[in-house]
Amino acid sequence: MAEKRKGKKRKDDFGPHGDENDPKPSKDEYKVAKWLRKNVPIKKTKFLNHNVEYFTGYRAIDGLLESKFAQGTDALFETRNDVVNFLQLLLEHRFYHRARKVPVSEQELKSKKKDKKVESGDEKKKEKGEKGTDAESSVVEGNAEITEKSKRKRKVRLEMHNDQRFVDGLDAYVWIYEPIPFYYWICGTLLVLGAIGICLFPLWPPSVRLGVYYLSIAAAGFLVFIILLVVLRLIIFCLVWIFTIGKHHIWILPNLTEDVGFFASFWPLYHYEYKGKNEIKKSKKKKKDKESDGEDEIDRKDNEEDIKNDENLLRQRKVNKSNGDDENQPDNGGSQVEVITGGGSESESESSQRSSTGKDFEMVDQEDLDES
Repeated sequence: MAEKRKGKKRKDDFGPHGDENDPKPSKDEYKVAKWLRKNVPIKKTKFLNHNVEYFTGYRAIDGLLESKFAQGTDALFETRNDVVNFLQLLLEHRFYHRARKVPVSEQELKSKKKDKKVESGDEKKKEKGEKGTDAESSVVEGNAEITEKSKRKRKVRLEMHNDQRFVDGLDAYVWIYEPIPFYYWICGTLLVLGAIGICLFPLWPPSVRLGVYYLSIAAAGFLVFIILLVVLRLIIFCLVWIFTIGKHHIWILPNLTEDVGFFASFWPLYHYEYKGKNEIKKSKKKKKDKESDGEDEIDRKDNEEDIKNDENLLRQRKVNKSNGDDENQPDNGGSQVEVITGGGSESESESSQRSSTGKDFEMVDQEDLDES
């Protein structure tokens, strides 16, 4: 007896929400709930690892005050408090429940992003291989971080609120009530009528029963035909593969067992592949071509660097020649010859520093060349 009394006390401790004798929602409550579901803006988030839809309290109140329920002589709502009290009834009848918004910390976001980056990085490496340089990858990561920061919004998760009452504020209310669409009722009635019609098959007219009999035989024959096709195409593939020692692969109706549409499963009619020595040679050629392309790129870069170095050398030589001509002009109309050797004056050291080839050279006037 004591255990029974304890059980009764525990049932009473659940409060008004757990009471089984609560009155059912009225028609007006269902109308208002349907209107709220259609017209009040909602947001989607995760609540206890479930995707849910929620709305804010003040938006629901503002919407109802501007709706048809607050207009006319027989209006349901006259003041804001009337709306709050009515929405409290909806909460008690489990149309929605109150939730608490908890902002997601940056550490949780970073940990999630790291996990996603690791997963995406592994997938990219498997699909594309190791491509691109470290510099390119750093630039791409930097751009991705910039775009993420620009698009970042304050993320919030929901938790169950201990105080289950409706408040005119920014609190979130998670929808539990989902109105049944009208086409659900149509489909349900059709299914019921169809089941009743099948049960009354003996009362059908003889001509209709004969037609249904032929249709059932045709459907069964079609299923058997599909099964035979699957077996036949497998036998043909095995025979061709055995006699050609695995070089020729042919499938009749390759999409017959694939997850495609009805007509797409019968097209194409066949699929043929040759997997012999030529294919091995092609794969080797592709690898060689890739290696040669890489070598060509390296040679191209080396050639470009050599061309740039040669151009720089030519420019330095021209500058040196122009400087040497200015310094070696004759004072009395005569001609001078300047020989640059390993050890000499300051002009010799400067010209040797400017020449990047490291070789000594002579500057001779035109008259000396004519005499020689």
